[in-house]
Amino acid sequence: MAQSMRLNCKTCRRLGMSVCGREKCAYKRKPYPPGVHGKAFRRGLSEFGAQLRDKQRVKFLYGLRERQFRNYVLRAISQRSVPTGEAVVASLEMRLDNITYRLGFAQTRAAARQIVNHGHVIVNGKKVTIPSHRLKVGDEIEIRSLSRQRALFVDLGATLKKYAPPAWLELDKTNFKGKVVSLPQAEDFIKSYNLSSIVEYYSR
Repeated sequence: MAQSMRLNCKTCRRLGMSVCGREKCAYKRKPYPPGVHGKAFRRGLSEFGAQLRDKQRVKFLYGLRERQFRNYVLRAISQRSVPTGEAVVASLEMRLDNITYRLGFAQTRAAARQIVNHGHVIVNGKKVTIPSHRLKVGDEIEIRSLSRQRALFVDLGATLKKYAPPAWLELDKTNFKGKVVSLPQAEDFIKSYNLSSIVEYYSR
């Protein structure tokens, strides 16, 4: 486990942002690439290099394999009902593991994925154990009643009291329940990531 954590933080430093979601991410202390010359070495990125970096940032942030992420983007490109950027954001943000994280039920997306895998999450009254399960507006999510007694969730109530979910989610902090009330907005996503760069990368 320690080895995995070190590798994750090295990835954060290489990508120039924290993608592991940990409060004590090494990037926050050492915001430069790993290695002997990391602090002094600054190489300008080509257009392709910048696209690759943006793609890697988002892929690692959501904990996706390359094939998964590529399929999300290519499906967004091929559809015509909504702008490509909005379709990409919906594919990423409407995953069950991500919404579990966004509701504050887990501190990282990796932890949220484990919570879903282990059967602690109920969607519309039924247990769902597939992290990539896509939710839709109106869906309700909650922590399974039997799971709430586990040590994993003992401090969740206190944590949620100080937590504010994004505007497109509704949170019942007392009963550990949430609801998708609208689609996430691409504008919020664009503030942190260059969506057009990612789309261009996969459009080559």
